[in-house]
Amino acid sequence: MNLKNITDKLFTQYYIWDASSVVRRKARMFKPDHKFIRDEASELIAENINVYIKNNHILKNVNLKIPEKKITCIIGPSGCGKSTLLKTFNRLIDAIDSAKVTGKVLINGKDILHSDADITELRRKLGLVSQRPCPLPMSIYDNIAYGCRIHGIRMRRKLNMVVEHYLRAAGLWDEVKDRLRTPAARLSIGQQQRLCLARSLAVEPQFILADEATSALDPISSKIIEQLFVELKENYTIIMVTHTLSQALRIADYVVFMYLGEIIEQGEVNQVFNNPKQELTKKYLSGVFS
Repeated sequence: MNLKNITDKLFTQYYIWDASSVVRRKARMFKPDHKFIRDEASELIAENINVYIKNNHILKNVNLKIPEKKITCIIGPSGCGKSTLLKTFNRLIDAIDSAKVTGKVLINGKDILHSDADITELRRKLGLVSQRPCPLPMSIYDNIAYGCRIHGIRMRRKLNMVVEHYLRAAGLWDEVKDRLRTPAARLSIGQQQRLCLARSLAVEPQFILADEATSALDPISSKIIEQLFVELKENYTIIMVTHTLSQALRIADYVVFMYLGEIIEQGEVNQVFNNPKQELTKKYLSGVFS
């Protein structure tokens, strides 16, 4: 497999695309005179979501409304369905042959689980930052520019603006501006994670999905990523899976507690942490189980 095929395979884990969708969206891409270009609503509602993988019932009647332009942290013990829920939101669950999904996921009123949903557009709207950074096997510059080129941006001047804009948004520009043509793999793991965040932002999502995005990082890098999310929520709706209760308490606006595939409790962060309504939530927060 040559380098281009490897790169395309890595990229399409998050962004599946085709030529016709590129043409449809070409005129809507990056406007460099805007701070951020999203001016659409970013409402996400899950209705009666059930996910089955082989004979296992992973998600059970999940009902959830994600607040706009806030940080929602999904907490709960390992294996409770947190990451599966994120994969359902951006249809990465489709990559599992034995998976079956029922219910609705509505983004601005449109059911993205419907058979005629535009998966390309969906995955552009929901940028994913995974547990471990996965930079493409190319330069820092080309990691950011790659998705933009796929979506029709070819002019060098515009690409330069896009790269700088989103590296700044991810707090990385000053650290890499003098070595943009060096391989992304030479960055520290914390820098790689911020690069992957910038790469996700460059295709103009409305939502940022973060799946344990700081779990592989050192404390300093984790703090940087947390602060970035706090700043970015001004323009994005952020949905973050975390095992770290202190992290959720620090940065979350809204908290969802899951257990064995069900949502046990959800609400504003102060309400869930300081006055949980469910006994199971109280036990989890007090460390009875983890």
